[in-house]
Amino acid sequence: MTEIPKRVHAFTDDVLGELDAVALAELIRTKQLHPREVVAASIERAKTVNPILKAVVTDNFERGLEAANEDRKGFFNGIPTFIKDMTYVEGIPTRFGSKAFENAKPAKTTDPIAKQIFAQGFVNLGTSSMPEFGFTCSTEFEHQEDTRNPWNTGHTPGGSSGGAAALVAAGVVPLAHAADGGGSTRIPSACCGVVGLKPTRGRLLRTSMFNTQLVDIAIDGVITRSVRDTAHFYAEAEKYYKNLKLPPVGLVEGPSKKTYTIGFSGDSVGGMKADDASMKALHETAELLESMGHTVRPVKPPIADQFLDDFIDLWALNAFYCHRFGKLMFGPDFEPKKVSKLTKGLSEHHLKNIHRTPFFVHRLNRSYHQHRTMFAEMGVDFFLTPTLAHPAPELGYMGMNLEFDELFPRIVKWACFSPYGNASGGPSISLPLGHEEEKGLPIGMLLWANHGQENLLLDLAYQLEAAKPWRKINE
Repeated sequence: MTEIPKRVHAFTDDVLGELDAVALAELIRTKQLHPREVVAASIERAKTVNPILKAVVTDNFERGLEAANEDRKGFFNGIPTFIKDMTYVEGIPTRFGSKAFENAKPAKTTDPIAKQIFAQGFVNLGTSSMPEFGFTCSTEFEHQEDTRNPWNTGHTPGGSSGGAAALVAAGVVPLAHAADGGGSTRIPSACCGVVGLKPTRGRLLRTSMFNTQLVDIAIDGVITRSVRDTAHFYAEAEKYYKNLKLPPVGLVEGPSKKTYTIGFSGDSVGGMKADDASMKALHETAELLESMGHTVRPVKPPIADQFLDDFIDLWALNAFYCHRFGKLMFGPDFEPKKVSKLTKGLSEHHLKNIHRTPFFVHRLNRSYHQHRTMFAEMGVDFFLTPTLAHPAPELGYMGMNLEFDELFPRIVKWACFSPYGNASGGPSISLPLGHEEEKGLPIGMLLWANHGQENLLLDLAYQLEAAKPWRKINE
C-alpha cells in the first residue's frame, strides 16, 4: 500500500501559481490568460491531490471546461470553484454527505445561492465533500474514505465544509462555496489555515435546505486564501442581491488606519475552554493587535450557559426532521434507513426532549436581540476567541462509526466557540493567525462583530493579514 504523504498541496509553476482569485480575474480581464487555461490548470491540480484528500464528491470537469469557453460576465469571470454538496446545481446530484442519497439523481434546479455565485462569473468544477447533513464538524464518513487535511493528512480538515477548505488550502481553487449552521465555514477554515467569513443573517441568498429552519441559524458563504478575495466576493454578491434591511458591505479594498477596542476570551459556555496551544495563539493575537494600536482587554461575554443546551436541542430537532421527514424534504431519492449513527442519535435526543421545543426555540430566537446589545455591554467593537478549543484532531477521533454517546460530546467540546454566531445571526471571521508546530497544524482565531458590520470585520482582517501574513502550505 502506498504511504500517504503527511502534507499535500497542488501549488506548482502553472498559470495559477500562488495567485488569489482577484489576481487571476485581472489577468483574465486583461486577456493575459484565457479562462480555459485557468480552469484546465485547476482541474489538473484537483486530479493531483484529490486521490489523497478525497475532497471532491462529484466532478464537473468536462462541463467546466466547456463553460470556460463561454462568453461569461462578472468580476470573477473564468475563476474555478466548487459548490458544497448540499446545494442544488442543475445537472449534478446532491448527496448531503450521506449514504442515504447514494442513488440521488441529478438536480433539476439550481439553488439561489449558487445562482448568486455563478452570476459573478465563477465556473463550477463540481461538489465538495461534507459530513452527513453537516451535523458534525469533521468531514468523516461511515461507508467511505474520510476527507483529509492538506496540512497534515492524518488529521481532519474540519467541517462541515471540509472539502471546500481542503481544496482551497491545497491550491486547487482560490475560493469555494461553504455554508455554516454552527461553525461549518469557520471551523474548516481554522483547521486548514484559510479565511472563513460567516456573514450576517440574510446577507446572501440561500441554499434551499435552509428554508424550513425554526431558528434561522444556517447561512452560506465562501472560503478563501486572502482577505481581498472574501471582500471582493461580498461586494460582487451585492450587485446580484442586496438585503435592504442590512447596511451594505461595499468593497473594502484594503486595511485602514482605524483603531478599535477588542475584547478577548479563551473561555466558552458551560465551562469549556481552549487548550494551551489555542490560548497561546489567542494571547499572541491580542498582543499583535495591541502592537498595531488597538485597545485590547479580556472580557466575559454575557452568554448564558443555557445557550449550550438550547443549541444542542435545536441541533437534534434539525436531525429529527431530516431523519423522519427526509422524503418530504428531499424527495424519493432519500433512504432513511441509511443515515448515520450520529443523525439517529440526535433524532432520538429530540424525541426524548421534545417538550422543551417551544422554550429553546424562543430563547435562541431572542439571542438575535441580545447580540445587538452585547458589544455595548462589553464596551468593545469586536470580540476575539479561538475558533476551536484545540487544533484539528486525528481522523477517527470524531469518526462517524463511533457510538453517539462517545462522538457527540467530542463534537460539542471542540466546536464550543462558533455556534452562538449562528443563533444570534451576527457575523464572524476565522483567520489563520496561529500554528501548532509539532503536528504542523494551523490554529484559527475568531473575530466577532455586530450585525451588518462585515465591512469592519474585513478592515480588521486586512490589517491582521498585513501585520502577520498567513503561513503558506508550500513553504
